[in-house]
Amino acid sequence: MVKKMSDFIQSITKGLNEAVAFSKGKCPEAVVHEFSPVDVKNIRNKMAMSQTEFASAFGISVSTLRHWERGDRVPHGPALVLLNVVEKEPQAVLKALAG
Repeated sequence: MVKKMSDFIQSITKGLNEAVAFSKGKCPEAVVHEFSPVDVKNIRNKMAMSQTEFASAFGISVSTLRHWERGDRVPHGPALVLLNVVEKEPQAVLKALAG
């Protein structure tokens, strides 16, 4: 099914209007996903992986991993989601990434 550009514009406009309403406390049905902070070094140590192995396995640069472990930076967005899942189901993530 081919969608018209106007359908996309309507969808984007609806989403923006909902975001504005939510920011004003007027959209109680909105679903908000919040992810808890993670202890990256602890996750890596539980998996018995070196920094290089962990970074390679999950598509993270070693430099970024080091910053997270030192606390210079914190993971956000998709990286935070990935690390939360790795913390809870590391073997499932490794299996999914392998094939």
